[in-house]
Amino acid sequence: MTPFLKRIATPLLTGLFLISLLSGLALFFHWNPAWFHSMHEWLSLLLILPFVLHVWKNWRPMLGYLRRPLFAGTLAVSALAAAAFIVPSMGQGAGGGRPPAFAVAQKMLDGSVAEVAAVLGETPATLSATLEAAGFAVADTDQSLSELAATSGRARNDLFAVLAR
Repeated sequence: MTPFLKRIATPLLTGLFLISLLSGLALFFHWNPAWFHSMHEWLSLLLILPFVLHVWKNWRPMLGYLRRPLFAGTLAVSALAAAAFIVPSMGQGAGGGRPPAFAVAQKMLDGSVAEVAAVLGETPATLSATLEAAGFAVADTDQSLSELAATSGRARNDLFAVLAR
């Protein structure tokens, strides 16, 4: 390992850990999740590099830890803590564990123009006109919003901006 990598491993590990810690707390307490979500994911991934450098730099002391039962015990406790979150959500499919708002949003997109108009307190004709003004081609009010976005060549998420007006 180069002297530069040896000097930077621990400070970089510390800095990225603090960012991960603070962004994780912000996400947990729902403080401006739009600010912290991508930061937390990407910089936590980047944390892998200084972690590996730190372990490499401190390999001899690390071997001492690996020989102690306490190290194996703490790894086991960490694995059990992770399992406490994973096991309850097993079998829930790809969307398991996501916020319920995502499931509701998906149901809205699966609904027809007429059905969604009723939920929004509008007539199908009014919602159709609004969608058409936003660039969506409404062929039939029985068409689902997902189909409408696909046939209009637009992203499904573009519909939410129109529906939320």
